[in-house]
Amino acid sequence: MAVVDFPLPDVGEGLTEAEIVQWRVAVGDVVAINDILVEIETAKSLVELPSPFAGTIVALLAGEGDSVPVGKSIIQVDAEGAIPAPLHPAPGPVAQATPPAKAAPAQGASSKKPAAAPEPVLVGYGSGGRVTSRRGSRTSSAATSTAPAASPATPPVVYPAAAASAVAVLAKPPVRKLAKELGVDIQSVLATGSHGEVTRDDVIRQSQVKTVFRNVATPEWPQEREEYIPVKGVRKAIAAAMVKSKFEAPHVSVFVDVDATRTMDFVKRLKASPDFQGIRVSPLLVMARAVVWAVQRNPTVNSSWTDKDIIVHHYVNLGIAAATPRGLIVPNVKEAHTLNLKQLALGLENLTVTARDGKT
Repeated sequence: MAVVDFPLPDVGEGLTEAEIVQWRVAVGDVVAINDILVEIETAKSLVELPSPFAGTIVALLAGEGDSVPVGKSIIQVDAEGAIPAPLHPAPGPVAQATPPAKAAPAQGASSKKPAAAPEPVLVGYGSGGRVTSRRGSRTSSAATSTAPAASPATPPVVYPAAAASAVAVLAKPPVRKLAKELGVDIQSVLATGSHGEVTRDDVIRQSQVKTVFRNVATPEWPQEREEYIPVKGVRKAIAAAMVKSKFEAPHVSVFVDVDATRTMDFVKRLKASPDFQGIRVSPLLVMARAVVWAVQRNPTVNSSWTDKDIIVHHYVNLGIAAATPRGLIVPNVKEAHTLNLKQLALGLENLTVTARDGKT
């Protein structure tokens, strides 16, 4: 066994750095190939990095919250077997097989420059000869097939025996994470992606679930009324882009026609119910209740933005636009998330009457 460094890979197209969000391992832990080492956040996504080798964790070279440039070592592992080369190998000795003897070329014969050995990559991304990329550092399959064979004098990099079976499945870290969440053995998934890569749709199809959002339970309202989320990483990039688009991009409205037959039937049943006698019932009531329910399942839509934080409100003051003689105003039903359907109907009715009378 020998101590090897694991450099931070470029998990996107041309990313330069990433933030260490959470370590999934500690010094002294024993890891196997494809065990999750760390969760990182780039300007594009949140990614779990799997281990390309097996061994014991020797050192964590970056702390949670640190921004690390691509190519810098983030962890050291006392690896089993031979030493795998890093994603961007630097000159130096590597574990190698003993090359066979090579006869010297005859005098006057032209000698061809041996082709470079394929660049080792992180488990789950395949080899440079199988997956094409826009980056020039990768070699396409077509170019590989026409390139001269590597000289026996070029010693190959020796990987642990288990690595051969691990790289047989091509799948990006988010796809592997989805498979784990759905309880799908990624080894058994039929791949339909280019070059035999397992895609998100392949995993969902294997789990016999058309959408991962089916039958998602509605969570309970948290005890704390507000949650502060620091703006950094992906959110920081999104915030900058959204502020820019507010002033530079054209704004449009999208209109969608839906079949509201069942909604109107529900409204008729409410009007006929003894519990709603004398109470104004309209489709607006159903829509208002649906908004409160949707906010409970998607709390980030009920949030405020500051320069440093996103403030998620775990309560709903539901604004309803009302046309009044003084113009369009938007009074709101306080604590709408605590009201049942009948209470919400009474709140909407009282608020609308008060607004139109100019007594808001």
